Amino acid sequence: MTPRELDEDDVRIRPKRSSRPRTKDRPDYSEANLARIIAVDRGRSTAILESNDQIVTAMKSRELGKKSVVVGDIVKIVGDISGQEGSLSRIVSVEPRINQLTRTVEDDAGMERMIVSNVDQIGIVLAIANPEPRHGFVDRALVVAFDQGIKPLIIMTKCDLADPTTFLEPYKNLDVDHIQIQRGADLTQLRAKLAGKRTVLLGHSGVGKSTLVNALVDLANRATGDVNDVTGRGRHTSSSALALELNEGDGWIIDTPGVRSFGLAHVQRDRVISAFPEFKEAIEHCPRNCSHDEENCALNSMITESQSLARLANLRGLLRGGKLNP
Repeated sequence: MTPRELDEDDVRIRPKRSSRPRTKDRPDYSEANLARIIAVDRGRSTAILESNDQIVTAMKSRELGKKSVVVGDIVKIVGDISGQEGSLSRIVSVEPRINQLTRTVEDDAGMERMIVSNVDQIGIVLAIANPEPRHGFVDRALVVAFDQGIKPLIIMTKCDLADPTTFLEPYKNLDVDHIQIQRGADLTQLRAKLAGKRTVLLGHSGVGKSTLVNALVDLANRATGDVNDVTGRGRHTSSSALALELNEGDGWIIDTPGVRSFGLAHVQRDRVISAFPEFKEAIEHCPRNCSHDEENCALNSMITESQSLARLANLRGLLRGGKLNP
């Protein structure tokens, strides 16, 4: 048996992956419309056009890849911007953010989540009781606020149940503004502090964020919930962040879901320390490369007041990467 001779029919040529010629030309979005994101839900974003305040629905374009879009972002939008029912436009780019409110889940740096961007003020909402307020949560929120250059405002609710003066004592020398609110009370003072600003409300479930939103914004209809008598925790009533314009049209508030944890693994060590300005002078006397959690740390001898010691314990808890004291 003789071997068969090969001919041209036996030669296989691998076809090209694509017959479409590659080009360096990119789409021209110079005429795209600027808009601000006011809600994100299941891949669809609601935005308000800067040119005429038209509300539109949009989705991310393929060019953005895995880049996230969050409430507060300024974006460029193309496509159908009529705002009619069923219309859908595309988000083609996200403008540089002035600041961003980000947390990590249980201090796990691999689980970083951005909550909102481009805000002027963080309203740290706490109830004086039911659920009990925690200094640790306030300290964490202040670290992010100072780090991102966002003005913090502590909002104490349910003040008809107890006096919040003692709880607020550690922050009286930090130039951190606060307001006390009783249930059913007039909100004129709070409205004045929110006027002209974009304020994100941050707090645990059950502290009254959505109740405040419903009082400040007509037809907001944010669901409210009670606190579990056994766990002392509130029930999640808001499932996503939502920006709403205040009744007077002078400022915006952003309601966010209640948070159970607010990790800071994404914040560098020296930036965490800078959020505790009352310790700056003492730290200058610390030995070189001091961890601020050792026997010869200057903070051990120079900090004596009970309120300051509580703040120091929280600082050291953060620097260890662990949970803060309540």
